[in-house]
Amino acid sequence: MRRLTVFNFTTVNGFLNDENGNIGWHKQMDPGEDEKEYTSNAARSQHVLVFGRVTYQMMAWYWPSPEAARQNPQMAQSMNESEKIVFSRTLEKADWNNTTLVSGDLIEEIKKLKQQPGNDLTILGSGSLVTQLSDAGLIDQYEIMIDPIAIGSGTPMFNGLKEPLELKLVNSKVFKSGVVVLSYEKNGNG
Repeated sequence: MRRLTVFNFTTVNGFLNDENGNIGWHKQMDPGEDEKEYTSNAARSQHVLVFGRVTYQMMAWYWPSPEAARQNPQMAQSMNESEKIVFSRTLEKADWNNTTLVSGDLIEEIKKLKQQPGNDLTILGSGSLVTQLSDAGLIDQYEIMIDPIAIGSGTPMFNGLKEPLELKLVNSKVFKSGVVVLSYEKNGNG
């Protein structure tokens, strides 16, 4: 059975983006070599990347660009070569390399994908998907990269959860930049 993981970066006060949907606060952070190596290794893990429409459009705009290739060539190559799935009922096509567009029911489609053979699945960004799939109990692991910055408002990572989500810390890592990665699995009670 395939595992479903979330890999997201947030502000220290839990926001995925600011009130305008931007992640400029994350781009201001200057990752050290240890952090770049960690994210590059994570990107090479050959997981199938899962997106909602908004995150997909942002990623599809940035990662194939010359700027991405110049700033982070290994990550750009990995993102562009990875298998990707975008969940959307409004997109008519998904042109980014190796992308499958799925317009069916998110919960049912993820249940099917988890039962199929193949690489594990990783959600990047896509707060709405994270909330829905958390409520459905379908996410196996959460990797939350916390940037040492707080912003006044924005979209929380778990915006609108129906029930408390009990998690168990299974790993943590601190980078020289002050970024912390916390890895959680569902608590047996959650």
